[in-house]
Amino acid sequence: PTADDITTAAVARAFNLPLYTDEVVLNHIKAIFSRYGWKWTQNNAKQAVFPQGAQILDNPVGTAAGFSLRTSGKVLAVIPGVPVEVKRMLPEVVLPLLRRSFPEESQYPAVRTLKLFGLGEAAVDQAIAGIDLPGLGVGVGFYPRFPENHIVLSARDTVEAAAWLRVKKAEEDIHKLLGSYIFAYDEETLEGVVAGLLREQGRTVSVAESCTGGLITDRLTDIPGSSMYLERGLVTYSNRSKTDLLGVTEDILQKHGAVSEETARLMAEGVRRLAGSDLGLATTGIAGPDGGSEAKPLGTVFIALADGAKTVCREFSYRWDRRRVKIIASQAALLMLKRYLTGEANHE
Repeated sequence: PTADDITTAAVARAFNLPLYTDEVVLNHIKAIFSRYGWKWTQNNAKQAVFPQGAQILDNPVGTAAGFSLRTSGKVLAVIPGVPVEVKRMLPEVVLPLLRRSFPEESQYPAVRTLKLFGLGEAAVDQAIAGIDLPGLGVGVGFYPRFPENHIVLSARDTVEAAAWLRVKKAEEDIHKLLGSYIFAYDEETLEGVVAGLLREQGRTVSVAESCTGGLITDRLTDIPGSSMYLERGLVTYSNRSKTDLLGVTEDILQKHGAVSEETARLMAEGVRRLAGSDLGLATTGIAGPDGGSEAKPLGTVFIALADGAKTVCREFSYRWDRRRVKIIASQAALLMLKRYLTGEANHE
């Protein structure tokens, strides 16, 4: 806590309540400090100060407890603002408190997030405009999270199963229209979905990256247990590295260039052969701001996937800055891998 942590004092002043130190909470905080060997300073005692008459709300992941006050038939809940603590305390502490306080008004929320890639926010909105979501009793929100777009469906009902039934129906209707763009749900990530598929199928992948600069490998290794499916990740940025490590010939580089379908294919095949993995994934492109031409403008990216029997390559054109080109290219590469593993693309 710091000098600008004045929420508790402000609430006490607003309700004309004195402040007091709760000894049970104070001893609990001191025990946490002792357990982890943290140095105790007196300003930490501020976390045990509450308005008189407040109900203390346990914090399952932090040292600072929250509190609630009841007045004029209403409930005020005050909790720490640290995101990870809010994420736990709202569903585990605050919502149960509100349901206990207002049982006759209590409604259960059902919330489902659909994550899409490859379709803009306006296009998503237009695509599902024909679905009668209000008629289903389902709210919808659109949230761009570059390079993704998220659709959040929500419903409330006094019967939890009824709320989820309405959300499920809306999800099914949207999936019929946009299923090919949906890659994950709720807290899932694209790299997490890919990792799960690789583990389930007992496959391994190796990655050779040029324009993405190791970002694909970084994302795959964000998932615990990545050594089970990620055999190798190489950043082959220079022509020499492509030749020395991946077998991209000088003739190919001279004839087609480092940014080409031919080079991307050889990179994917080369990293697979070098690592002895089931699959090889490769990226090469022009992230900018320099290096573009009329034939290959800035944002041109080639992504290739090899499995030993066949190699596929796709060309993309992105009109973003350098950082965003790297991010969106890594997303496209992981999606290509995901679609191969699920059979959606039939490796075509």
